Amino acid sequence: MHKKLWIPGPTEVKEEVLKQQAKPLFGHRSKNFTELYDSVLTQLREFFKTEQHVLVLTASGTLFMDIAARNLVRPDGKALCCVNGSFSSRMYDAIDGSGKEAELFEVEWGKAVTVDMIKEKVEATKYDIVTVCYNETSTGVKADLKAIGDLLKNYPETLLVVDAVSSMGGDMLLPDEWGTDLVFASTQKCFALPPGLAVGIVSQAALDRAKEVPDKGLYINLEKILGYYEKKKQTPSTPNISLLFALDYKLKEMLAEGAENIYKRHKEMADYTHEWALKHGFGLFAEEGYRSVTVTTVDNRVKNLDVDALNKALGEKGLVIANGYGPFKGKNFRIGHMGDHTVEGLKELLSAIEEIWGL
Repeated sequence: MHKKLWIPGPTEVKEEVLKQQAKPLFGHRSKNFTELYDSVLTQLREFFKTEQHVLVLTASGTLFMDIAARNLVRPDGKALCCVNGSFSSRMYDAIDGSGKEAELFEVEWGKAVTVDMIKEKVEATKYDIVTVCYNETSTGVKADLKAIGDLLKNYPETLLVVDAVSSMGGDMLLPDEWGTDLVFASTQKCFALPPGLAVGIVSQAALDRAKEVPDKGLYINLEKILGYYEKKKQTPSTPNISLLFALDYKLKEMLAEGAENIYKRHKEMADYTHEWALKHGFGLFAEEGYRSVTVTTVDNRVKNLDVDALNKALGEKGLVIANGYGPFKGKNFRIGHMGDHTVEGLKELLSAIEEIWGL
């Protein structure tokens, strides 16, 4: 039995989207591929209302962490890595692991790295980049990305790098208006596609920085990737054409619904889940004012109910949620309401939880 995915990714993929991957292939140096790839990037620019550079790579979104490390931090430069959970810490690992200098600025899980905290850091120290997780998947904490972007506009030499893996395409994201320099995601979250493609939006300032940074490698060389597209409207390395068929199809659906309406649908699901959790005596792990619209992390420490047993019973009903992440396993549980999910489907899930736990 298929278990409907209410986890923070991968999320549910509709049958008609899956079927797009069964289309016959063509060469990735053909006119057909040029038209497909250009269609995908054109739709992404339209959806995110951006004039920045857009690229789609065959990889996990994590690849962009290495891209940021190898392309945007100078050999004698420094990165400020804002960490408030497991996934935001990976950016620090990527930069530190590349031999570049990275400063770890960490706050308690469940809390947000605020614009005032970042302001204090950038006023005291010069950084090549500041890395922020827009939506920390392990905790359900959402950053105030617009405020952070507005702040860093006052520091043009400091680029804003954003992990938006579990929010791009679900929450609002306006790269040009908010001043992001590299914002990236994966397709298995809010895009409601299978894993395997990474989407990035890159400012001209970021590309200019990449041109002056040496030793960028091959597959993650931003200058070569974007240069190849400008020259041939293709990718320098062999892409996953089948997934690009699915993304092209899905973007047409997303544009028809509209970014604002998609955000409203996700916000409605988040609000409903938050109200449900509080009504039944649970807490919300993310601090107030910084709660995700795509992932709700429910604090189970007061009621201390058995999340593993719940998931086993949900599985018999064809449903699955996520346990708490890392040290919060059993203490939290996470509901991923993203992609094509709706409030109607969410109500069915929450009713099943009520029945199983006798709430």
